[in-house]
Amino acid sequence: MGIVLALLAALGYGLSDFVGGLAARRTSAWPVAVMCSVGAIVTTVLVALAFDGRATGADLAWGAFAGIGSGLGGGFLYRGLAAGRMGVVAPVSAVGAAIVPVVVGVATGERPELLVWIGIAAAVPGIWLVSREPGEGSLAAGLVDGVVAGLGFGLLFAAIGQVPEGAGYWPLALAQVTALFAVVAIATALRATWRPTARSEVTGGLLAGVLGSTAALCFLLATQSGLLSVAAVLASLYPAFTILLASTTLREHIHRGQAVGLVFCGLCVALVAAG
Repeated sequence: MGIVLALLAALGYGLSDFVGGLAARRTSAWPVAVMCSVGAIVTTVLVALAFDGRATGADLAWGAFAGIGSGLGGGFLYRGLAAGRMGVVAPVSAVGAAIVPVVVGVATGERPELLVWIGIAAAVPGIWLVSREPGEGSLAAGLVDGVVAGLGFGLLFAAIGQVPEGAGYWPLALAQVTALFAVVAIATALRATWRPTARSEVTGGLLAGVLGSTAALCFLLATQSGLLSVAAVLASLYPAFTILLASTTLREHIHRGQAVGLVFCGLCVALVAAG
């Protein structure tokens, strides 16, 4: 069941990234990220009200940390998707989202198998190949945003995985509230406009938020029924769905070198999961 929930989380995150990224590309990234957080708050609060649970102060603190990662990851992911190709930004972010929880797991006593370390090593050429554009060898647009987003999502996965079963879903709701404040704070620091004005920013962001919060709920349940490291890397398969939609809907072309890079990124996720 943990594997199924983690894969459902990947599907939800992939759909959320595509919807939010498409809205950000048409308008602006930060207002979409704000509305995404609003949609996620509404969804998770309703879930928290519907189910019982006793969250301790530590559980709520982990939720707040997860929210910082969610806001950081979502904001920079949408900015990267607005500036670059989804087939580049999404897989780069997924590598960070997969590796950070493994590092946290090691620090807290987990001992990954050799396959996990081989998978982490495979991420290096994967990022390099995916991030290159053909021609002059320049870095792909949105690469840095994808890296920062991956670190944010890695923090989200690692922190939310510390919430135990029985704590209920208020830590998840607090994570979304914290994410909203994080998005506004980062946008303000970057002197970027974050107030939604266009209808597509509102509708696209809200839909992305509902999808993303549903994915986060699936991920939380997956970590409570299995290992954090396995759930995190399986959930990090979300770019497969984003890339599929981008290639079929937006007609994004995947170049040969980037295709090889995608294979390395997928190998990274698969080996970490297998380990």
